[in-house]
Amino acid sequence: MSDYSESDAQRDVSELEKKSATAASLFDIRRIIGGLFVVYGIIVTIAGITASDAALAKADGVNINLWTGLGMLALGLFFLVWLWLRPLAVPVPPTPEDEGPVE
Repeated sequence: MSDYSESDAQRDVSELEKKSATAASLFDIRRIIGGLFVVYGIIVTIAGITASDAALAKADGVNINLWTGLGMLALGLFFLVWLWLRPLAVPVPPTPEDEGPVE
């Protein structure tokens, strides 16, 4: 007979479910997209702030890097705020007690 009881199995299952929920929320696509857009937005915004007169003349006087960078920052922040306001709810599988009597 083994020393592994039903309560040990339930505890292990609940620990694995918590780890799975943490991994699912960590790799939420909104976090990845938002983070990348914020990082690239910062880089492009800095390129737009430091644009030379020659670069502005090429774009008909429009500082396209600045406007694109600010747009990317806004989109990235939108995704991160969306993630913060509506976090991912990982469904928990039903336990045997929730399913009712077995026939």
